[in-house]
Amino acid sequence: MFAVRLGTRLAVAAVAIPHFAGTLQRFFVLRHHVDRRVLLGFGAASAVGGLTGALLHARVPNRPLTLVFGALLVLAALSELTGWMQRVRWGRGAAWVAGALSGLLGGLVGNQGGIRSASMLGFEVPKESFVATATAVGVIVDIARLPVYLATDGQALLRYWPLILAATAGAVIGTPLGIRVLARVPERVFRRIVSVLLLVLGVAMIVSGGR
Repeated sequence: MFAVRLGTRLAVAAVAIPHFAGTLQRFFVLRHHVDRRVLLGFGAASAVGGLTGALLHARVPNRPLTLVFGALLVLAALSELTGWMQRVRWGRGAAWVAGALSGLLGGLVGNQGGIRSASMLGFEVPKESFVATATAVGVIVDIARLPVYLATDGQALLRYWPLILAATAGAVIGTPLGIRVLARVPERVFRRIVSVLLLVLGVAMIVSGGR
């Protein structure tokens, strides 16, 4: 939605701010379940990838970013609808590479969660640690990429501070509310609805970038 209004390049930088706020909030709730061993190695690889992606993001024009962003949304939607991503299993070596790749895509176009989750399955950690550690890695990637966005796009972001502030407030309020609301909605139904929306948005972004 931000990309439609601001263009993909600036949207990625703008959304990183509410994303960081919401992820940091979740981290504080889940911090006691973090697997520090996985976090130190996998998180470091993801942070390097995130920083590299953010530096590339500052140099890539809107059109290629829009096409990559749209393609990743379509991939995320199809992998969820087909269950493909849940069936992927990587060894630890491949998981580290995938962690760096997820960070790279996070820094470049802001889309990283699906690859990160799939790659972390290679570490075989308990469910609680899986969610908590993935959240902690998200915080690390945001810390790595946000300073680059602020340095390269800070002036442009200031023009849209009301929109960014509203999105950040929504993330902070929606994080605890979402836990309660989603508990009443079947997870399978919810994930299907989100996947269809991502698919539609991804196709729209690809069409827009193609023009």
